[in-house]
Amino acid sequence: MNQISKLALLSLAMSLAACSTVLENDKVNYKGAVKGPALDVPPDLTQLSGGSRYTVPGAPVTASSFQTVKTTAAVPTAINSAGDVRIERVGNQRWLVINRPADKLWGPVRDFWQENGFVLVTEQANLGIMETDWAENRAKLPQDFVRSALGKVLDSLYSTGERDKFRTRLERNAEGGTEVFITHRGMIEVYNSSQKDSTAWQSRAADPELEAEFLNRLLIKLGATQEQSKTLMAAATGKSSSRMTVVDGKSVIQIDESFDRAWRRVGLSLDRTSFTVEDRDRSKGIYFVRYVEPGADKTESGFLSSLFGSLKTNAAPLKYRVALVTQGPSTTVSVQNADGSPETSSNAQRILKVIADDLQ
Repeated sequence: MNQISKLALLSLAMSLAACSTVLENDKVNYKGAVKGPALDVPPDLTQLSGGSRYTVPGAPVTASSFQTVKTTAAVPTAINSAGDVRIERVGNQRWLVINRPADKLWGPVRDFWQENGFVLVTEQANLGIMETDWAENRAKLPQDFVRSALGKVLDSLYSTGERDKFRTRLERNAEGGTEVFITHRGMIEVYNSSQKDSTAWQSRAADPELEAEFLNRLLIKLGATQEQSKTLMAAATGKSSSRMTVVDGKSVIQIDESFDRAWRRVGLSLDRTSFTVEDRDRSKGIYFVRYVEPGADKTESGFLSSLFGSLKTNAAPLKYRVALVTQGPSTTVSVQNADGSPETSSNAQRILKVIADDLQ
């Protein structure tokens, strides 16, 4: 580019900046974001579609019952509720409890994600699961003079080096209402050579604050006012202790909670940490998961190259069961093999540690 062209571009950018001095100060802004690369398979975990069952304590219920409309009783207004919506929280995990049938919430929740700039790549209404495509949070871009000036002209050249996707799970509860869980997954682009001439995408930790932000926005979408939503998010508190221990020679996680709350929290942890939950049987306290051993396929494409093809892996996923058993005031979480026998391999240890770390 010659000197005259550079000066012309700078002049144009400055004139555009002069016309618009309002900057985006929101926490999140995925609208108009560049679609992320093909990152559906993280380095050591796989995403595979599968069946699922939604059940309530005491009796199994098939996934088809997700669409069953039930008459629900009125829920009294409390400090942690707005109309028929309330928020529950334990540690850094939050979820909504809504006194409406799940099938009546599917449309509004679907609209919610699209209104926030996301493309949905998974929509399984019969299973109560929807998942967004990878997207970039443009609010994380630096809002300095150069960004505000040139960004209007060459916005696509700016990148945070991060991508996010969100999974929403709707699960019918025993009262006929619905529990809504939102979990975040993140990837970050890093150099993978000392020469810094190529990059790779790596998993980054789930962000509870992003989850809370979208739960807050969903509260408003479902009828709460800005003030009510702010009050509910601040009022929702809850503490629980969990720890890894050894029982009868086997490593397990002990959660100081009843089955219902432990079931919800373990489900959230599995969603957050990218395990593929193929099926679940709440009446038996079992999550059926698929898992790929770490290091099975470390090939990961850079962002630009990934635009031209999907990432593939030859690693065969392994099947495990994550089992919950309640005894008195606490619940024990263990890992079993596909046949339901106790699993003591290094994979089982790693699965338990990943869940335990997220439960903290």
